[in-house]
Amino acid sequence: MATVANGKQVKSIKSLQAIQTEVQSSNRIALSVDCVIFGFDENKLKVLLIRSDLKKYQSRWSLLGDLVGAKEDLHDAAYRILKERTGLDDVYLEQVHTFGSVSRHPAGRVVTVAYCSLINVQHHKLKILDNELHWHDVNGVSDLAFDHQEIFEACYRWLQKGYRNTPLVSTCCQRSFLCGTFRTCMKPY
Repeated sequence: MATVANGKQVKSIKSLQAIQTEVQSSNRIALSVDCVIFGFDENKLKVLLIRSDLKKYQSRWSLLGDLVGAKEDLHDAAYRILKERTGLDDVYLEQVHTFGSVSRHPAGRVVTVAYCSLINVQHHKLKILDNELHWHDVNGVSDLAFDHQEIFEACYRWLQKGYRNTPLVSTCCQRSFLCGTFRTCMKPY
């Protein structure tokens, strides 16, 4: 917004209060985190899925996700969600991508940030098994709830493309033969 003073255009500066008012009166947009947990087990790459607890998607599988609290950092939300859904608290998570299609969630405008991890399933036992939480071979994953198929596929491509340059593999592959096994699992999707 510009005003004219002495024949010159002067850019007006918004106060913090004006911005806060604008944010509070704008369309409400929720923020969520979805965790895509890959694991390899018995020479197969798998992904951790949970049965959706939303009535609309009741019979479909979904990623591990939830809304971010108003006073919660994204990073903290990702680790909270992982711990609440699986009991795991010793897993490295990396932020991969943000998904913001307007109609991605039936409850309204929800933007989600995808976090990804790669673990050795034998070294990380699930401590919570609510909503049929379990591992699925990546080659059999289809028709996930919400836009989770798109999120899963994007994270899988990201993992395939950059697995050599990410801390995910070094935390997963503690011995060199495991890394060789992992490379064999990383067939194109």
